[in-house]
Amino acid sequence: MKVTFYGIGYVGLVQATVLADAGHDVCCVDINETRIANLKKGIIPIYEPGLTPLVEKNFAEGRLTFTTDAEFGVNFGDLQFIAVGTPPDEDGSADLQYVLKVAETIATHMTSPKVIIDKSTVPVGTADKVRAKAQQVLDSRGSDLTFAVVSNPEFLKEGAAVNDCKRPDRIVIGTDSADAEELMRELYAPFNRNHEKIIVMDIKSAELTKYAANCMLATKISFMNEMANIAERVGADIEHVRQGIGSDSRIGFQFIYPGCGYGGSCFPKDVQALVRTADGIGYESQILKAVEAVNYAQKNKLFEYITKHFGKDLSGKTFALWGLSFKPNTDDMREAPSRVLMEQLWAAGAKVQAYDPEAMEETQRIYGSRPDLSLMGTKESALNGADALIICTEWQNFRAPDFDLIKSQLNEAVVFDGRNLFEPTRMTKKAIKYYSIGRGLSVTGE
Repeated sequence: MKVTFYGIGYVGLVQATVLADAGHDVCCVDINETRIANLKKGIIPIYEPGLTPLVEKNFAEGRLTFTTDAEFGVNFGDLQFIAVGTPPDEDGSADLQYVLKVAETIATHMTSPKVIIDKSTVPVGTADKVRAKAQQVLDSRGSDLTFAVVSNPEFLKEGAAVNDCKRPDRIVIGTDSADAEELMRELYAPFNRNHEKIIVMDIKSAELTKYAANCMLATKISFMNEMANIAERVGADIEHVRQGIGSDSRIGFQFIYPGCGYGGSCFPKDVQALVRTADGIGYESQILKAVEAVNYAQKNKLFEYITKHFGKDLSGKTFALWGLSFKPNTDDMREAPSRVLMEQLWAAGAKVQAYDPEAMEETQRIYGSRPDLSLMGTKESALNGADALIICTEWQNFRAPDFDLIKSQLNEAVVFDGRNLFEPTRMTKKAIKYYSIGRGLSVTGE
């Protein structure tokens, strides 16, 4: 099948590449000329395990093309995927200007019937707006060309997106067109062989399904962080609590790890957007507002521990920071807890020596060169002369460090762990003061 994607960011590039790898012909359109030129050279704009060789392979074999020519893209594919960004507006609602601009572009250049597919995460009712915009343009052209609008939300996890596309646990298709449904089933047939994964529903339900999924996951995280805060105050160990409730099959172990807050491009934005959607229809979403409030407070948690230990004036202090991305296996720093913490440390007069396996360039892009930030080449070099170690991201290679080296390199043997990577009893035996989330302070008895 011939498919066009508009918006070659995280979602668009991964989904387009996996569809090309399944045998479809896919054209990728983006207004960013530098991005398109780099993609043609094999330079991928994001870090995602397994993506680069897949892009290179399918580009070389001719199934994946990149262009800034929107008219070419419109007339290339029968299926037109909108995968542009929907950033938060000033009030937290999703900004649909880029989605509607693509709909306008498709209707301006189309010379045959099209299926327009909303892949971007969009509020309920967006398909109606896309349909109205496209029809308005066609009417202005005096054209009687037909089109269908489909909601096909993505459910990708950063760091595992390629596998999520290749082996989806469900494929949600929202449509009121039998012909569009048939085309979508044909498109996804290579991914629907093991068992039936396609779920067809009305468009508004499909739009809400995406938000409901992300908001449920965000709720689990904030709930567990709230339990961790209670555990600290009553003297319980949240890790024991996690094991106790996770063994219940109705709850499960996924997304019940306490920490220093969630971030990324999806959860913060989608929780806010659904809250604003609810407000717009006169319903107050008390749970989602609480989820957002708990997460906001949780991102201050590490700084609270640090000032509890060192005092509020951190002038002259230097902190080693392991982990900058909002989660492992990505270089994405959007809404990352590390950003909140670093900015708090700088405001208090401290310096940061940071290391992340993949997010160093992104950190440089965001903050530029500044005297209170040093980006280090290894996690070990970040320790040199620092007053304490802080962990913000649970990268695998942080889980088994050389504790003797940590002690010898730090001015004081103290670790602030926002991801609960280590056992407090082990840290006590190592004579390291250990602050973790919901597990109490490991005191060395000095």
